Amino acid sequence: MELSAEYVGVDGQQEQLRVPCEAPSDADPFEGLLSGVAQMRELVNELFVSLVQQEAQDQEVATPEEAMDGDDEDDAEDENNTDNRTNSDGPSAKRPKPPS
Repeated sequence: MELSAEYVGVDGQQEQLRVPCEAPSDADPFEGLLSGVAQMRELVNELFVSLVQQEAQDQEVATPEEAMDGDDEDDAEDENNTDNRTNSDGPSAKRPKPPS
């Protein structure tokens, strides 16, 4: 018995993961399957970890200047967005009018 998984790698090539599910002759056949599932899970986890690390490295290489500059675009956008500003006295329509 064998577990197999197919996926498309970052390079666009189809890849396969294969894990044998052999149980010793005196063991329950499901023990071999459980062992194979655990091994497949580890392989998939390692694959995802390596992809995340590679993506993080690619982002660091692609945008080193932007990472050091900070987030200037959002700051300018926040200054222009007056709709979300609040007054400590509440909305202007509810402020009491000064006595005349």
